[in-house]
Amino acid sequence: MSFPMINRGYYSLGATQTTYSARAIALVEHAMVLDMLAIPKIDFRPDVYADPMTEEQKAEFRASGVTGIHNAVGIGGPGSKEQALEFLAAWQGYAGRNSDVFSLVGLVSDLERAKAEGKVGMIMGLQNADQFERVEDVNYFYQLGLRCAQLTYNSMNRIGTGSTERVDAGISDFGVAIINAMNEAGMLIDVSHSGDRTTLDAVELSPRPIAYTHSNCRALNAHPRNKTDEMIVKLAAKGGVMGITGVRNFIRDRDPTTVAHYVDHIEHVARLVGIEHVGIGTDSDLNGYDDMPADQNTMLRNAYKESYAFRAKIDVDGFDHPRKFYDLTEELIRRNHSDADIELILGGNFARLLRATWK
Repeated sequence: MSFPMINRGYYSLGATQTTYSARAIALVEHAMVLDMLAIPKIDFRPDVYADPMTEEQKAEFRASGVTGIHNAVGIGGPGSKEQALEFLAAWQGYAGRNSDVFSLVGLVSDLERAKAEGKVGMIMGLQNADQFERVEDVNYFYQLGLRCAQLTYNSMNRIGTGSTERVDAGISDFGVAIINAMNEAGMLIDVSHSGDRTTLDAVELSPRPIAYTHSNCRALNAHPRNKTDEMIVKLAAKGGVMGITGVRNFIRDRDPTTVAHYVDHIEHVARLVGIEHVGIGTDSDLNGYDDMPADQNTMLRNAYKESYAFRAKIDVDGFDHPRKFYDLTEELIRRNHSDADIELILGGNFARLLRATWK
């Protein structure tokens, strides 16, 4: 792929007026870029997966530089197992029908192949574990393609407690059995939405490293969805990785909230436990939340407690478009991070974690 030179080593990607440095372009092209929480399209219509991709949508994915996305949604309550089965069928089918853009991922070698073929690998996940009605269900869902599951969403379930509950009793006996079964199956454990005690218990109880696929640092913003330094230190000590989200209210409690503030969270983790334990989990699609239809935006906001503290915008300034990984890379370059460290942040760390977890 070639890019027309604009001036002094800066290049324009396609028709966009935004320019990026030759170094940033080369880094994104070379790196395994993993977004460990990203859905193909934020759209609450129940049959959105049935829509054919437009050529514009395909072009956006091809221009994004992303190697792999962890496609996961929140489920819960009665009928969770059926919800989970429908989600896996719908979106694995979507990937198959759009195989010129996506390829399904079960192993890290599938991500490597997606990179070589210029496709986006789709990792199937769920942002809850209510689908595991019995311990045996873990292996059943692994065989159906599920490669990552959060133990809880924001509320309490049979396994543990979510981040917006008043009291967190930690991991239950059933939860211990589920953790063991996920390790045995080779499924990545995620506690991004879990409460403090449940998070710490999961790190301690799992013999293999786990993930906070999409979280931020409470030391920088005292939000209940964010992780404390203690949680980050204990995650890293077990070999885990924390992905930083691009949700405005998790990053900062006031405006402006920019890519620079996003990188502050990356650097906080790196200073605390080392660059090897931080990555990206945008918790978004390529374009973000703020271009949603008004009724869906209202639906989203009403689905969460007041403690989520949504503001007028949900996206981060400068991190709300398909080429946002290039903007992130430019900010990391501005802060004098080495090429090797930038590649770890962009996806190398999560690739290492997946190799250590998946069978």
